[in-house]
Amino acid sequence: MPRPRSTQISLEDTPYYHCCSRVVRRAFLCGDDKYTGNNYDHRRGWVESLILELTEVFAIDVAAYAVMSNHLHVVLHIDIETVNRWSDRDVIEQWHKLFKGDELTHKFANGQLIEPHEVARLKHTIAIYRSRLCDISWFMRCLNEPIARQANQEDNCSGRFWEGRFKSQALLDEAAVLACMAYVELNPVRAKMASTPEHSDYTSIQQRIKAAIKGEQPKALLPFIGNERAQQPKGIAFSFKDYLELVDETGRVIREDKRGAISKSAENILQRINVPAATWLKLTTDFGKLFRGPVGSVQELDNYYTHLEKRRRHFASSCQYLPFS
Repeated sequence: MPRPRSTQISLEDTPYYHCCSRVVRRAFLCGDDKYTGNNYDHRRGWVESLILELTEVFAIDVAAYAVMSNHLHVVLHIDIETVNRWSDRDVIEQWHKLFKGDELTHKFANGQLIEPHEVARLKHTIAIYRSRLCDISWFMRCLNEPIARQANQEDNCSGRFWEGRFKSQALLDEAAVLACMAYVELNPVRAKMASTPEHSDYTSIQQRIKAAIKGEQPKALLPFIGNERAQQPKGIAFSFKDYLELVDETGRVIREDKRGAISKSAENILQRINVPAATWLKLTTDFGKLFRGPVGSVQELDNYYTHLEKRRRHFASSCQYLPFS
């Protein structure tokens, strides 16, 4: 039985969550449909553009994404500090980028006088908007619903396009975040849709590589900030260069003629996050099979369930593949 989304989110334990949505009918999200002969690759552009657009509205960062033939992956970072810093006017303006709001919110945004009897209702509305702007359920709703409407219109049909609920899982420590990101960004390579990460269209890794050639990082994606800073800004506490090497070497291992062969350079990189090379290979090739719920070390998982006041430690057996720190 599906559990309420609120029982799966614990910001006290982690701001990182992996989400996946799958189409419900035979029609493809993108790529070639062998049944109809139609090609839907252009829909991948819809999804990628909307993902990057939503990062400008929500206090949610995208660490990784991949758009596949019948599903999509995103690794999200909830930026609770940013949403709490936003003024009431900032919250209204952010909300109006996606939704119409109401007469009262437009009065406030335009600097018009708010009557005393309207203040309480305005404050309540702003509080609701603020909570939604850092809510992954609202983020995924704003991603999936427009795509579904466009696809239904193009297919000249109605009804569900996506499964009823997107899947989400908490990523409780750095190893889980990096393993999940590599898993997501190597999806096209594993599916033989691309030969290398840089040729994996409509993925975050391709965006990062294109920016890296210019000596930059994509503004729309959560940046890598290294792991030796005293006052760390917001970002992934890992070297970007090492991450690119990590993904590339892992991708080489996944190839049929390289499966099980771990290079020395890959081992050196993995030592930085204290994950054995063989364990990393297991994580990045079978992440979707191994983990159906929150991901992290046993101790992190125990803390997560304690904060959510859950007695049973679901999915604990899968955590044997993560380091015990």
